[in-house]
Amino acid sequence: DEGRYGWLFSLSRNEPARAAFKPDTWNHFRVEAIGNNLKSWINGVPAANVIVDFTDEGFIALQVHSIGGSMEKLGKQVRWKNIRIKTTDLEAERTDMSGAVDQYNYLPNTLTERQKAEGWKLLWDGKTGKGWKSAKADGFPQSGWQMKDGVLSVLASDGKESQNGGDIITNEQYSNFELELDFRLTDGANSGIKYFVDPNLLKVDGSAIGLEYQVLHDAKHPQSKTPLGSLYLLYKAVNMSEPGRTKKRVNPLGNWNRVRIVVEGNHVEHWLNNSKLVDYERGSEEFRELVSKTKFNKYPGYGELEKGHILLQDHGNRVDFRSIKIRALDTSE
Repeated sequence: DEGRYGWLFSLSRNEPARAAFKPDTWNHFRVEAIGNNLKSWINGVPAANVIVDFTDEGFIALQVHSIGGSMEKLGKQVRWKNIRIKTTDLEAERTDMSGAVDQYNYLPNTLTERQKAEGWKLLWDGKTGKGWKSAKADGFPQSGWQMKDGVLSVLASDGKESQNGGDIITNEQYSNFELELDFRLTDGANSGIKYFVDPNLLKVDGSAIGLEYQVLHDAKHPQSKTPLGSLYLLYKAVNMSEPGRTKKRVNPLGNWNRVRIVVEGNHVEHWLNNSKLVDYERGSEEFRELVSKTKFNKYPGYGELEKGHILLQDHGNRVDFRSIKIRALDTSE
């Protein structure tokens, strides 16, 4: 729904559906919209399973898409036939997609029944500081952070690192996990999401030490070597999910973007809006070589902890967070 929400779910994590479409022949599409659950199929292959709070009703539309300067597309056609719809007795038509496609939930600070069954847990309840504390003190910060209308915000101060409310970390530590959360930037904002954090490594002022998913307004930091989605100072974010497309899929300033961080043993992935941006191995020869050239080289074994806290950074700029959820991953196989 490009006009309102941008891409709700690309097929970057669904290779069977990517391969199911056949150009230059007829393809069969099916869309199931029941309540707030949207599902789609292409030639019988499950494609997307999205939970989203849309309007209650709307038109069915067939799109005319601009071709811009792509003159090779001039004269191309898209044809439709056998268009039909059912609007009654829909519960009998509801199709189970469990195990076929990841369920993508856009309802703020909630878990679906399927997500609960899959082991997801909310890291923030949408209301209180339960489960979180200051990175360098007991309890949740008394100032510098705000919880309002289901949004957790680090408030603007003077742009300095951890000088207002300071970073916050989870009470618990995590090793193998899949982490998801939404963030919303303000103009020129800088922040970060850190993992494998050891709050005792840095005793002086500054942000606690850990691996950092860079949260940054790229337009105001064009010279940054590690833009939005990067592993700070080590691996630059690039669009790895869409061959031929270099630009990341970033929603405009003031809109929500979704982070996904996956850690399985030493293998780590950074995702943004369902596209993979970073893929690396903790403790590899390449990783250690990159660390040796940064300010983190003074911390033995940087980034190679067995487990650590998850951190939201106070960098002196307002950044909003919500829908923070995590599930443990089994790496025993």
